[in-house]
Amino acid sequence: GGASLGIEMALGRSPDIAINHDAEAIAMHMANHPATHHFCESVWDVSPKKVTGGRPVGLAWFSPDCKHFSKAKGGKPVSKRVRSLASVIIKYARDVRPRVICLENVPEFLTWGPLGPAAMPIKAREGEYFAQWAAGLERLGYVIEKKILTACDFGAPTSRKRIFVVARR
Repeated sequence: GGASLGIEMALGRSPDIAINHDAEAIAMHMANHPATHHFCESVWDVSPKKVTGGRPVGLAWFSPDCKHFSKAKGGKPVSKRVRSLASVIIKYARDVRPRVICLENVPEFLTWGPLGPAAMPIKAREGEYFAQWAAGLERLGYVIEKKILTACDFGAPTSRKRIFVVARR
């Protein structure tokens, strides 16, 4: 919802499409962005070509679940399935070729790599999957920029840091 509000403030209109598997999240988004077409299902189950109706895509914004990258998770095991959500961006990039793709996540997203048998990240392989993901976008013609920003530097009442990745074609 926060990214959608920013997009609306920047463009003067709501995003065209919002996808989330969580019914409560979609209900809240619908209340705040009634002009948006909402899909309450997994991003993996939605056909990018079908939902865009063949129209060109100027901006695709992704905020994959960050819980299984965050330091706040502590020493608890993490979910490979949740950590792999950013992989769907390659599918969308390949299928509908957005001009600009944005991703927001916790800075630890840069350390995305394989998990060991105890469902914990393998320290020696930190960043391996992130590098493969970025290379996948580059192979599709995208130039990638990334920056870590602190929310309080932009007026938010929190010192949370977030990574923003912008891929332009």
